[in-house]
Amino acid sequence: MARMSAEERRESVIRAAMSEFAHGGYNGTSTEAIARRVGVSQPYLFRLFPNKQAIFLAAAQYCITITREAFAKAAEGLPPEERLGAMAAAYQALIHDDPERLLMQMQVYVAVAAAEAEGDREFGEVIRRSWQELWDTVHLELGADIDETTTFLAYGMLVNTLVSLGFPAGHRNWEGFYEVARPE
Repeated sequence: MARMSAEERRESVIRAAMSEFAHGGYNGTSTEAIARRVGVSQPYLFRLFPNKQAIFLAAAQYCITITREAFAKAAEGLPPEERLGAMAAAYQALIHDDPERLLMQMQVYVAVAAAEAEGDREFGEVIRRSWQELWDTVHLELGADIDETTTFLAYGMLVNTLVSLGFPAGHRNWEGFYEVARPE
């Protein structure tokens, strides 16, 4: 079996951290659990990342980047009028196929709010920059239409809420959604 490079190991840590943080949150996840999941020692983990916060931020940015890339890929090559539906379907598939992505998103919002409440604005700034890139991608793909962008992202947050709360596909709260954004 070939040995992993430091960069491959780092990516492995980020994916494992996303999974651990998705379920345990920032405060409820130990670096020991992340190291164990990856199969490395804690000292090795801290050679890759300076601290737990850096691991969380890398996992959060990874989660946001995957979502942003899914939107861009879904819209690629489509006429403008088909992009919104394609991006909505891509997001629905993303959170259906890997529910940990949605859990991680929710944990990111909680972690930023908690950090801000404790006076740590830098933590949130890092996340806001990544989220802004996601917003910009959606905005450009939807023809730089502010109303379309805002509506799309508002629906996305409602999808997050309904899915997180476990509303089944046929529930009345799903009425009024883009057809492609409704769960199956």
